[in-house]
Amino acid sequence: MKAILICAALAAASLTGCAGLNADVHTANPSAVLQGERTYTIARIPSQDSSADHPQFETMLRDELAKNGFTDSAAKSAHYLLSIAYDTRPAAIGVGATDCAPGACNRSPEPPFSLFGGRAYQHGLTLRFFEQSSGQEVYKVSAASSDRDPDPLHAMPVLVKSALAKFPFDAPPDWRVKLRADQAGGVPAVVSLKPLQP
Repeated sequence: MKAILICAALAAASLTGCAGLNADVHTANPSAVLQGERTYTIARIPSQDSSADHPQFETMLRDELAKNGFTDSAAKSAHYLLSIAYDTRPAAIGVGATDCAPGACNRSPEPPFSLFGGRAYQHGLTLRFFEQSSGQEVYKVSAASSDRDPDPLHAMPVLVKSALAKFPFDAPPDWRVKLRADQAGGVPAVVSLKPLQP
């Protein structure tokens, strides 16, 4: 039992990024080539139009896209439609078992205590680029990070910077991005990019 608790504590510590800021990045189509004008318009869903946080998030995203040579353009003249999805949810830590019969393995209940004084949260961001003329998805990238702050705006600079740290990401599809916090509270700086091996 003691060994399981130590392993769970170490897993929780790694989820929170105690060694610094980091995010895992996944691309559905690594080595994609984005051809044509680097103009885009953001395709919003109704909940994003009514969200108080979304305009601040779009501003961060536009700034990073501009650093990659992209220009926000009028909807009809833009070469790409950009779809944005993001969420924040409590992170779950579980213990896997391989010696149970199919259908008999149930998830253990949440622990009655909170490791290291607070709950961990998983933040995720997915960007999808579609060619406006054909509707074809040409590039998809997702970034995920964990911390102890439930506020999605707090995680957005890390997620945006990580998702666009290399544009486009090439093979392999999975990468670890390490960042350094900006002392003035601005966008963090990328320290390293490393492919994650299976």
